[in-house]
Amino acid sequence: MEENAAFAPLDPKEDDEHDSKENVLMRYFLQEWEVVKSILHRIIADGRVSDHSDVHKIRSIVDKYQEQGQLLEPYLESIVSPLMMIMRSGTVKLAVATDEALEVIKPICIIIYSLVTVCGYKSVIKFFPHQVSDLELAVFLLEKCHQSTSGTSLRQESTGEMETKCITLLWLYILVLIPFDISSVDTSIANNNYLGGLEPSPLVHRILDFSKDYLSSAGPMRRISGLLLSRLLTRPDMPKAFSSFTEWAHEVLASVADDVVDHFRLLGVVEALASIFKVGSRKDLTNAIPTIWSDVALLMKSTTAVRSPLLRKFIVKLSQRIGLTCLPHRVPSWHYQGRYSSLSVNMSLDDAGKISSILQEQSSNQSDMPTASCLDEDMEVPEIVEEIIEMLLSGLRDSDTVVRWSAAKGIGRITARLTSALSEDVLSSILELFTTGEGDGSWHGGCLALAELARRGLLLPVSLPKVVPFIVKALHYDIRRGPHSIGSHVRDAAAYVCWAFGRAYSNSDMKSILELLAPHLLTITCYDREVNCRRAASAAFQENVGRQGSFLHGIDIVNTADYFSLASRTSSYLNVAVCIAQYKEYLYPFVEELIYHKISHWDRNLRELAAEALSVLVRYDQEYFAGYVLEKLIPCTLSSDLCMRHGATLAAGELVLTLHRCGFNFSIEKQRSLAGVVPAIEKARLYRGKGGEIMRSAVSRYIECISCSEVSLMEKTKKSLLDTLYENMRHPNAQIQRAAVDALKFFIPAYLNAPKVVTEITSKYLELLDDPNVAARRGSALALGVLPYDFLALRWMVILDKLCSSCLIQDKPEDPDAETRVNAVQGLIAVCETLARGSPSQGFEEEVSLYSLIKCDVMQTLFKALDDYSVDNRGDVGSWVREAAMDGLERLAYILCKGDSMNSLRVNGGERPSMMSEPNLVLEDPISPLFDADIASNLVGGLAKQAVEKLDKLRETSAKILQRILYNKNYFIPFIPHREVLEDIIPNKNDLMWGVPSISYPRLVKLLQFSCYSRHVLCGLVVSIGGLQESLRKASLPALLEYINVSEVDPDEKRDTREYLLSNDFLWILQQYQKCDRIITPALKTIEILLSKKVFLNMEDHTQKFGTSILDSLEIELKGSKDFTKLCAGLSIIGYYTSLQEPISSRALRQLLSFLGHRYPKIRKAAADQVYLALLQNTNIIGDDKMDQALEVVSETCWDGALEEAKQGKLHLLELACLESDLPSVLKVAAIHGSDKRGERSSGIDENESYSSLVGASGF
Repeated sequence: MEENAAFAPLDPKEDDEHDSKENVLMRYFLQEWEVVKSILHRIIADGRVSDHSDVHKIRSIVDKYQEQGQLLEPYLESIVSPLMMIMRSGTVKLAVATDEALEVIKPICIIIYSLVTVCGYKSVIKFFPHQVSDLELAVFLLEKCHQSTSGTSLRQESTGEMETKCITLLWLYILVLIPFDISSVDTSIANNNYLGGLEPSPLVHRILDFSKDYLSSAGPMRRISGLLLSRLLTRPDMPKAFSSFTEWAHEVLASVADDVVDHFRLLGVVEALASIFKVGSRKDLTNAIPTIWSDVALLMKSTTAVRSPLLRKFIVKLSQRIGLTCLPHRVPSWHYQGRYSSLSVNMSLDDAGKISSILQEQSSNQSDMPTASCLDEDMEVPEIVEEIIEMLLSGLRDSDTVVRWSAAKGIGRITARLTSALSEDVLSSILELFTTGEGDGSWHGGCLALAELARRGLLLPVSLPKVVPFIVKALHYDIRRGPHSIGSHVRDAAAYVCWAFGRAYSNSDMKSILELLAPHLLTITCYDREVNCRRAASAAFQENVGRQGSFLHGIDIVNTADYFSLASRTSSYLNVAVCIAQYKEYLYPFVEELIYHKISHWDRNLRELAAEALSVLVRYDQEYFAGYVLEKLIPCTLSSDLCMRHGATLAAGELVLTLHRCGFNFSIEKQRSLAGVVPAIEKARLYRGKGGEIMRSAVSRYIECISCSEVSLMEKTKKSLLDTLYENMRHPNAQIQRAAVDALKFFIPAYLNAPKVVTEITSKYLELLDDPNVAARRGSALALGVLPYDFLALRWMVILDKLCSSCLIQDKPEDPDAETRVNAVQGLIAVCETLARGSPSQGFEEEVSLYSLIKCDVMQTLFKALDDYSVDNRGDVGSWVREAAMDGLERLAYILCKGDSMNSLRVNGGERPSMMSEPNLVLEDPISPLFDADIASNLVGGLAKQAVEKLDKLRETSAKILQRILYNKNYFIPFIPHREVLEDIIPNKNDLMWGVPSISYPRLVKLLQFSCYSRHVLCGLVVSIGGLQESLRKASLPALLEYINVSEVDPDEKRDTREYLLSNDFLWILQQYQKCDRIITPALKTIEILLSKKVFLNMEDHTQKFGTSILDSLEIELKGSKDFTKLCAGLSIIGYYTSLQEPISSRALRQLLSFLGHRYPKIRKAAADQVYLALLQNTNIIGDDKMDQALEVVSETCWDGALEEAKQGKLHLLELACLESDLPSVLKVAAIHGSDKRGERSSGIDENESYSSLVGASGF
């Protein structure tokens, strides 16, 4: 009845607000409860787990609640109780059928152990059966499964041996607490010579033996057996068993060895002793303390403990519990009590207005308490306790966090039993950890110890003034070590101390302390590098706001600096900090933090972010930043510390720019000071040596900022800064080049306006495009793109021509630098946009000339750049050029469409252009559109080709560009063929992930049906299908096959039609990309795959024509090829055509037989395999009377052996196939007899030399 009630269905209409907590939890928190309940019903009905998949289902559901195990607690009784009943019934049956009963128990234990790992053993064992008679049953079960071992260490593959042992030990953990003498329930006493009295019964001996064995285990049984021993040995009737165990433990602790088993036994014994001292009475444990402490003290100094953090943690835990046992339990009157434990009392007192006076009176009394010695608390501290405190204090310095954390808790527990004077001594010892000579571990351990003292009321308010300065230092603890820093764990622990302060002390005691801590906490909240420290400081601030309520603007700040807003470092610096800095109390501490700590941080990215963060605070006090802050930063630009001068240079530039944008006017003296920063850096030669590169980037950014701010410069300074940017533009580092070009964009229009300078700069940058220095070419291409219109207008045709030439690898085969071509493409696009914006002011003729050049030359250059597939040791570097070209084609398409709209307005207005005077420039009819159907078709086709190729990033980019072209709201792109179908294939949805192959290929392959796009798409598709990436092939090949296999419901489309069109496109690819292995090899592999799917083999008359063309192409492509993949794909294709009708089959066989004499043995072997298959599939190739002989020749000849043997076999097959007449007579004679020349050459050249080149090229 109880079991059925546990699974009673819940009424979904019950009132959640007034229902019991348990019912609400059961209704909502475990979403899979219905699944679990049905499985449990099935297990209970069968009395066992019939389907082992049920165990994995329940375990997978329970594992989801690993971090929120309390959500499962309302269900535990419904799950655990019936399962334990089944386990108990199975244990009863063990005596009859051991193996079968164990197989019933093991899966049950797996389910229960999953609950133990999620909810904790204390929550689960409450529902274990605990009748007295169960004790012997549990021991019997443990004995049966004690010798069994698990077949795997993987949890998902566990068969239940380990889980059964753990659950049985936990069951015994409950059962040994029975309130009777264990000997009274031990039925085995009658069969043994049991003496009675204090002697342990045989049942206890068995439990002890099993537990001692499990103390040597590496699994969870070690801890559980220690818990079991702690309950068993601390029973009143077990003094002799306890003495025996301590003697055994003494032997283990005294005989430390390096053996692995001994190490686990050592861990188990120390952990078990710690558990015993936790639950045992002081009277029972006192006699064992001297022996155990002496062993532990020696063990802590051993090399075994030095190597094992876990052992040190257990030793510290045992030591503190020994100390607690030596000290009487007491609650001294000197403890601080700042709050009442009852919330209702606090609220009622607060409503009556009495709480503040009561707490103030209590605080004043407690503040005087350390000065008035408490005579009644005079106590004698045993010497062993002093030694333990020393060990715990040294544990605070340990290198491992778990040891420091355990030591801190031990300090708090032991200090709670000391007098106030002794507690002051402990506090002084802890504060000694916060010195410059101590390491980060000491600072971290000291913070943890202070937090424990504060939480337990052991840190009195009178001691806070001497403690808080150390906490403030710990909040900013950051020590640089080489290329990184340490201290995040110290800052996190310091925030934990502040959190503990907020919970422990009253408002009156914390008011002055909070005024000191608030700016530091918020500084860490906004500007710490690590997200865990930012969130910890925010949590501490929030706790103090909620409990103390005396933080200025606390509620507003808590709402701003929440858990999620601090997740991003950029958001913290530029959003959260700006919102908090509006309050004057926090603005200046923020600025001090940025100036003195963050702009000189070791992390370059953090310095750059700090400079930007400093600039966004300018709005709150412009005079302060323009005066005090800049005066601090400018001298720092010449600092000997690289980090400081880099950060100061960046910060000074950002401040100048922001102040200018805010309308601040610098004095002449200040402008002179700002103008001298860069010359001073160069005079100090700070570009040299380590850090010179990042200083160049910072200087370029500084020049950009002062150029935008219109800081007045002397002519000499202008020339100096221009030379600086020129040198940085020629630097090999791409980031420095970009920074210099960005600065040049604003520096030139701000300071360089003389006609002579215009001509000089333009000519200089044009000459650099042909400079032998690669870096100079890269930088000049970018620099031309940022020149103003006035600089470009004089020689714009030359500039465009030079940039077009620099974009293509075909024009400079001796210069395969991909970065130069990328920069040239970007510069070319920028120049076109600049010229297009300024052309209306220069007259109609110049404008028509410009747009015609963009259409005829620039667009065609970018179309050619889409075919840049150059490769170096970095991979497909041509993809950078293609990506830039795609972006450029989109932007130029908008320019041409804008030109068309302007032309139409002029034509409608009656303005007619005159004939151009340039003889070398062929202009379009000004009435005809600039963006015509050919450009539209090539544009969409080129983008579609990139959208089906192998790189995810390019597929994503090209598809999004197509999407923008189709749905652009500013410019309508005309003349796009089949626009309606394109819009159906590429809808205007932002959530489509075009980089995912399964999404892009099924959509874009539909473009194969249009002749204007099919060749472009097929060129990209074959690279994906015939490439090396299996994941792409799995997505692209089914999409192509689905396109070919037209459904029967579409009568207008025929499969033959699509195969015919596709075959023509394949032939075009083979002719267009002849001898281009990048396309030909995957194209041949694609054709091979399609032939295996019976595609192209049933096109009636076109099959023979297509096959003949394929064989013609293969004859050209495979001749002299060393590409093993290409050769094998070609042989497979030829093999398919040998199975067709004459005359193509004979030609295919002739080509196939020619490879039997190939110089590479593997190719000969592959060709022989294809010949053998061809003979089996097409019996018409060779007469029936010769078929057996031909098959015997193919199978018996060692084709990958000697070349002469292969040639003999080849000739024999040619004779059998009646194809020998097609061979030249000279070749016959050479094949049979071998000419003298061939014999001499073959004797002098090793065949394996050519074969090794094939192996190397194939990647074997």
